[in-house]
Amino acid sequence: MANLKDLRIRITSVKSTRKITSAMKMVAASKLKRAQSAAEEGRPYAERMERMLGELTASLATMDGAPKLLSGSGSDETHLIVAITADRGLCGGFNGSIIREARRKVRDLQGEGKKAQLLCLGRKGRDGLNRDFPNDIIETIEGLTKTGVDYAVVRDVANGLVERFVGEEFDVCTIIYNRFVSAITQEVTVQQVIPFPVPETGAESAADKPQNSQQAMYLMEPSEEEILDELLPRNLSVQLFRALLESNASEHGARMSAMDNATRNAGDMLDGLTMTYNRTRQAVITSELIEIISGAEAL
Repeated sequence: MANLKDLRIRITSVKSTRKITSAMKMVAASKLKRAQSAAEEGRPYAERMERMLGELTASLATMDGAPKLLSGSGSDETHLIVAITADRGLCGGFNGSIIREARRKVRDLQGEGKKAQLLCLGRKGRDGLNRDFPNDIIETIEGLTKTGVDYAVVRDVANGLVERFVGEEFDVCTIIYNRFVSAITQEVTVQQVIPFPVPETGAESAADKPQNSQQAMYLMEPSEEEILDELLPRNLSVQLFRALLESNASEHGARMSAMDNATRNAGDMLDGLTMTYNRTRQAVITSELIEIISGAEAL
């Protein structure tokens, strides 16, 4: 049985931990509202732009002369996986879910005889993936969500991806991130962004279309190639920006939930330690009384 001094030290330590986790929970909760609003406001624009590009590319009669971001490199041997995680921990399974999905994706590609590269947006992703794939991580970018997500910074990252693709460093680029659902739920999302995935013709059944829907007609000025040359890189920046907004909101939600659970667990542990301390103290007092009474009777 632990002595009273050890129990007092343990109780003090748990109290200090509970104060820290409670403070972290409140900080995460205060950041979550703003991050959630930003993520929800960014969804319609990103989804509509992706759908508009899908309709535009599906209406092309031929892929001849199409930009490389649309037509691809003609191969899919080298894949770049962009894993979006946090720079800090203490957010439950937020980082672990992305690391597991990225690890599974890399192993599947390697099993097919293809080459996989990793670009980590967030320090925790690099730390987790570096154990298994130290030679496949080409770059790590930190601090993208430290003070919120800045579109100008994200655009520079997207331009870097385009430069790598044009330089034939990879053939296919896929981003993996957590989509915000609620403070306690995040959905791991895998999205191909390079080359732009052209929707299959006829993929949408007639039953899924409104009865009065009509195929959109596009009159393009200037040419299709010039429009796509402008829109495809912008779409890449928008999709990456949306992914980081979703990831930022998911991180704060996961941290708030994790710190709330930690605070509750610390309270339960503190109750148990306090009860043990009181029982131990009572046993010590009883033992001392017995010794005093026994000594008095001996006299």
